[in-house]
Amino acid sequence: MKRNIRVIGIVFLFVLSFFLLQHLVEPKYMTNLVEGSFTREYYQETEGHEVIFIGDCEVYANISPMVLYEEEGITSYVRGNSQQLLWQSYGILKETLKYETPKVVVFNVGAMRYGEPVSEAYNRLFFDGMKWSREKLETLSHSMTEKENLFYYLFPILRYHSRITELTKEDFTYFFKSKKITHNGFLINQEVKPVGTFPTERKLGKDDFDEICYKYLDQMRILCEEHGITFVLMKAPSLYPYWPDVYEQRIQEYADKYHLDYYNFKEKTEKIGIDYSQDTYDGGLHLNLSGATKLSTYFSHILKEKYQLKDGRKDDKIKEIYDKKLKLYREEIENR
Repeated sequence: MKRNIRVIGIVFLFVLSFFLLQHLVEPKYMTNLVEGSFTREYYQETEGHEVIFIGDCEVYANISPMVLYEEEGITSYVRGNSQQLLWQSYGILKETLKYETPKVVVFNVGAMRYGEPVSEAYNRLFFDGMKWSREKLETLSHSMTEKENLFYYLFPILRYHSRITELTKEDFTYFFKSKKITHNGFLINQEVKPVGTFPTERKLGKDDFDEICYKYLDQMRILCEEHGITFVLMKAPSLYPYWPDVYEQRIQEYADKYHLDYYNFKEKTEKIGIDYSQDTYDGGLHLNLSGATKLSTYFSHILKEKYQLKDGRKDDKIKEIYDKKLKLYREEIENR
């Protein structure tokens, strides 16, 4: 009996040591590559949201849920990641609906350009913080590049073991804790870099999106229909990568076919008040805080009027939660 207890104790210590070591060598995404923290942060939410934004960097850099709340009392969250592909957006939408059922889901169509996995680096930013579930496994199966292996995701130590000799202060500081990087999925950036010269536009070689992109766009739309959610399309006002007229035509045709609302904010920059000499932090690819505030203010009025959303400022419980969120939001802006 004592021997069995000793064996169980040894096995337990081995397993514990294994997982502690594994966690030590995993990237923490707190000071470097902070985009790797976005997926994980959603699980800290305690209340549901009336609007969920889905997409790539064109949502997490351009839409501020704090502004939507300040302007119209709209509760919202951005579930976006760097280079988030269509099947990843579908997977993260499926996961989100396990936790809540929003009234509106807004999908940014910029990612329709990409019909195949891009790189392991982007996959890691998306998946490392995602809880294990059927949705994660399904999405992984479509996302891995030829050189990737599922076991590297099941056991990250197999992928990151070499970091044992490259550990930094970040790995120890955030071993047992983490800090908030975003504000309901929005990443603040107050730098200013005016629009300059873009790389020469590459020939598209095609006048339509890949079939796989339509497949997952359909699945997101159908999933929303099944849950009684209004599915809305948007295009952020990014100047690069290029959004040619033929792409705009395809999205508008899709929206018309399925009676979806589609907002192309790239065509409404004058109404929004965006000034590309002041409102972008990287020469026109993404908006900075100033630009995101203008876009979010403009969109908040549309969302409130068109979709009859609740004013959370009139709900004491919601107001208490968002007063704390707004305090942190303003402090970060002031302290940068």
